[in-house]
Amino acid sequence: MGAPDFAGLPHIGEALKRKEDYRFLTGAGQYTDDIDLANQAHCIFVRSPHAHATIKSVDIAAASKMPGVVGIFSGKDIEGKMGGLPCGWLINNPDGTPMKEPMHPILAIKKVRYVGDHVAMVVAETVEQAKNAAEAVVVDYDVHPALVSVADAAKKQSGVTIHDEAPDNQCYKWAIGDKAAVDAAFANAAHVTKLDLVNNRLIPNPMEPRVAIGSYSRANEEYVLYVSNQNPHVERLLMTAFVLGLPEHKVRVIAPDVGGGFGSKIYLYAEDVCLTWASKQLNRSIKWTGERSECFLSDAHGRDHVSHAEMAMDAQGKFLALRVHTNANLGAYLSTFATAVPTILYATLLAGQYTTPQIYVEVDAWFTNTAPVDAYRGAGRPEATYLLERLVSRCAWEMNLGQDEIRKRNFITTFPYQTPVALQYDTGDFHACMDKSRQLADVAGFAARKSASEAKGKLRGMGYSSYIEACGIAPSNIAGALGARAGLFECGEIRVHPTGSVTVFTGSHSHGQGHETTFAQVVAARLGIAVEAVDVVHGDTGRVPFGMGTYGSRSISVGGAAIMKALDKIEAKAKKIAAHLMEASDADIEFANGEFTVKGTDKKIPFGQVALTAYVPHNYPLDKLEPGLNETAFYDPTNFTFPGGTYICEVEIDKQTGEVKVDRFTAVDDFGTIINPMIVEGQVHGGLVQGIGQALMENCVYDSEGQLLTGSFMDYAMPRAEDFPMFKLDTVCTPCTHNPLGTKGCGEAGAIGSPPAVINAVLDALAPLGVKDFDMPASPHRVWEAMQKGSASTTPQPSLAASTQGRPAP
Repeated sequence: MGAPDFAGLPHIGEALKRKEDYRFLTGAGQYTDDIDLANQAHCIFVRSPHAHATIKSVDIAAASKMPGVVGIFSGKDIEGKMGGLPCGWLINNPDGTPMKEPMHPILAIKKVRYVGDHVAMVVAETVEQAKNAAEAVVVDYDVHPALVSVADAAKKQSGVTIHDEAPDNQCYKWAIGDKAAVDAAFANAAHVTKLDLVNNRLIPNPMEPRVAIGSYSRANEEYVLYVSNQNPHVERLLMTAFVLGLPEHKVRVIAPDVGGGFGSKIYLYAEDVCLTWASKQLNRSIKWTGERSECFLSDAHGRDHVSHAEMAMDAQGKFLALRVHTNANLGAYLSTFATAVPTILYATLLAGQYTTPQIYVEVDAWFTNTAPVDAYRGAGRPEATYLLERLVSRCAWEMNLGQDEIRKRNFITTFPYQTPVALQYDTGDFHACMDKSRQLADVAGFAARKSASEAKGKLRGMGYSSYIEACGIAPSNIAGALGARAGLFECGEIRVHPTGSVTVFTGSHSHGQGHETTFAQVVAARLGIAVEAVDVVHGDTGRVPFGMGTYGSRSISVGGAAIMKALDKIEAKAKKIAAHLMEASDADIEFANGEFTVKGTDKKIPFGQVALTAYVPHNYPLDKLEPGLNETAFYDPTNFTFPGGTYICEVEIDKQTGEVKVDRFTAVDDFGTIINPMIVEGQVHGGLVQGIGQALMENCVYDSEGQLLTGSFMDYAMPRAEDFPMFKLDTVCTPCTHNPLGTKGCGEAGAIGSPPAVINAVLDALAPLGVKDFDMPASPHRVWEAMQKGSASTTPQPSLAASTQGRPAP
């Protein structure tokens, strides 16, 4: 399939205001917490205050007698009656043996393994009554030592075992690449750069906490789960097939408006299953609204890697080989896609934008007594980009080259390009992104700005990051061979109504991306109708065909492609009707700009007339065509899509306080075809804020006993508007060659490319003080401490890292 040409089509590339925003801005959106059902009770979960303990007993006697209590359940009520929460991706060890996969019960059975683990659920008539009763549940624990970090988990002498199935606390060891070839390249290298770094743990904290309502009807033995979730069909499949053993057609999952997810709402959570199961036990609808403190404790966290990386180079700074070892913290249990993040979604991206001939990556994944870790905006790609782009900048400094120059010397220039870590990039123009980014960032004026900062007694630095990511997770057969336990296709259904208006049903779920606008633009452009004539329906397994949901920047590239395939079928049938109406051959009918025409004639009829005729059967032969104009299509991609770009960050640091200010930030991305530039810009802004937030302030911290020290916004810093300058954004377009829209995805790019750009800028600024290295977050206290240590131990050296001349290594 060649790259499509959308030039001149109405609506494609048009910055239309989002259709959905009116209801949100006027308070008419409907989130799960806005829903109240008849005969509804409320639920509060009793959570473990200990990171690792045996449950000796759960005494509910007093709590059961309290006012309003409807029912209380604990692990003994579900033990042996259902399965555990499943992991959706199987990873094998190098010897072919499968990973360790301990059971993850929906209520703790005999043991708790992290602070916040589910011990019991209390159901009462009101939230207040449920809270009071939950406080009266008495749990007797035998507390054990906790393992919090991967370093602790890897210590064989610790004597602590979190799961009997994994006595050494290791879930798997995984590797990719040719180790022997990499070792040989290192043996012959002119220079080797080494780097140890940490990718800090993050807590997602979407604006809307998780909410769920479980309901059961005895009349038809059907369940309904309302839930704030990113992929309702997958939620239903995992819950019915793996946990509750229910017929899938007897369960309906509805995800209405969702206030952000960032990956944390992809998964099947224990609360969702508990509410669904208990609604039948009590014959009541049951509602649970997560409080912010619960989100900190129990929502799946992100990142948490500790890595060592080495790059072998020749004398000119050309990359010869990359060697990486990563320890990944999976938390106490395997979340839905946890195992794929440090492997398939991470290691395969470590080629980046560079022609590194050989790469070898080893990953050790560990269980710890912390909240489960899973995909968070970018999912493995930010971890890969952070490691690689930090390493590349250090290579530049050690080789006395500029951050831009070493990247340009190693950029891939010929496509398609097969990387040594499985992926094949179909297209890109990395030099164009770099050149445009440097121009937009005014790199030429950096020296003057640096002098101005020095005159104020401040430090200034510039950092680069050239990222690539794999989006639109695909194809299903390859993903299956790599361990995926589900297909990765998407579905689209188009219903053309007699009046010519259209309803689109998609398995892609919107939780802030603007699908109701962009999908409508695609359909309107293809059919030549007004955007207002297109409605988009998603998020309800009872209404939309089976789909795989929204994550991995896949919506427009995979979900949009499915819609395009359904439109192909619509057009083919509509041409037959038009041919009959104009007394012409099907082969002579052309369709463009909402009109059907006969080649070589002035005959034409509008799309609306054909739509009406489809529902008036006496106007065309019934023996050849069925009435109606509805079509469904599935799309399973043949490859990932590969957005990429170059980001340049400029920071100013106060030498007295260590405060880091992002003074300038430039992002140039290649997203392929852009449907709505306004929405894309908003997505990039949001991603940049999250990525820079990780680099400068966000950090999830547990103490040695597994207690969460950053359990509220009092202790976990979130970025605010005042922390950022006006971002400078631009794009380069090399359309994806294997999907019908030529799109690549944009939702995660900002969060992927920005953290290394920020830290590289911080290190560039601190180089004159002799600071050799630094890990996120670059909070004032940490930066100030690094400056004191650097100044005391190293002779100051000049920084020229932002120019092509380079600078000596600090």
